[in-house]
Amino acid sequence: MDIAALILTGAAIFVVLFVITGIRIVPQAETMVIERLGKYHKTLQSGINFILPIIDKVREIDWKFVKMDLNGRPIIVRQRIGKIDLREIVYDYPKQNVITRDNVVIEINAILYFQITNPMKSVYEVANLPDAIEKLTQTTLRNVVGEMDLDHTLSSRETINSKLRAILDEATDKWGVKVSRVELQDINPPEDIRQAMEKQMRAERDKRAAVLTAEGSKQAKILEAEGFRQSEINQAEGRARAVVLGAEAEASAKVKVAGAESEAIHLIAEAVKKAGGDPTKYLIAIKYIETLKQMAAGNGSKTVYIPYEATGVLSSLGGIKELFAGQAIK
Repeated sequence: MDIAALILTGAAIFVVLFVITGIRIVPQAETMVIERLGKYHKTLQSGINFILPIIDKVREIDWKFVKMDLNGRPIIVRQRIGKIDLREIVYDYPKQNVITRDNVVIEINAILYFQITNPMKSVYEVANLPDAIEKLTQTTLRNVVGEMDLDHTLSSRETINSKLRAILDEATDKWGVKVSRVELQDINPPEDIRQAMEKQMRAERDKRAAVLTAEGSKQAKILEAEGFRQSEINQAEGRARAVVLGAEAEASAKVKVAGAESEAIHLIAEAVKKAGGDPTKYLIAIKYIETLKQMAAGNGSKTVYIPYEATGVLSSLGGIKELFAGQAIK
């Protein structure tokens, strides 16, 4: 009885231990590759999973992590892990020397963003996935930059990033990896090249400043000339307008004066006709008298020549006298 109880107890303990050791809890966004008797069996999903102890085994892979030491400096830690992270992973690779097409040695460090999409391939298609991706990135970066000049390299980061991403994504596809992004952090040319570039940039800035100053002076002179020209045009138009207005005013005044004279002559003619005189002789006589008055109004001695036709004026004056005398009698 005691032996049977011990056997049952031992069997129960064995079953419990068998079940416990066969339980695998996988966190979210992680997975495990299970081998059965040394051969790939399945890939565990997030949550609770059951495997057969002793027969099934988790396949571990080599991985490296970047951690900080007590002084805040990054250090690389290598471990063997059984859980594979399915999230996007960021690797900051150290600086490396790269030679451009014009034989300039520059330092470049890159950041790589990738994600494991097929855990089985990442385990069985490559021995050490992080190292393989790092070496592939370094060699690809050398090839891409080696086809470009220094100036093109410094001004074409986006082009380099695109080329690197396309090449790395195609090369790592058989490893079950998706390269989503590649970024170049720093591109550091040698010190003498940097000094030469700074001098060139300073000369370019001085040149642009001189050009802008000259263009500003030119534009100012053009605007000043245009302003003077417009001012002269406005003044000429003003003078022309004043002359036109003066002529129009003088013409209007003459028209009004002529109208007034015409009305006065008409009234005088009517009055002379009523008096029985000749209006024409009367008006001529009046004009002669006004002319003689103006001629005699000047200072100094003058010799006045009366034309022959002026003798008719005397008869006109006599007619005027008779006219007024007749008016008096009436």
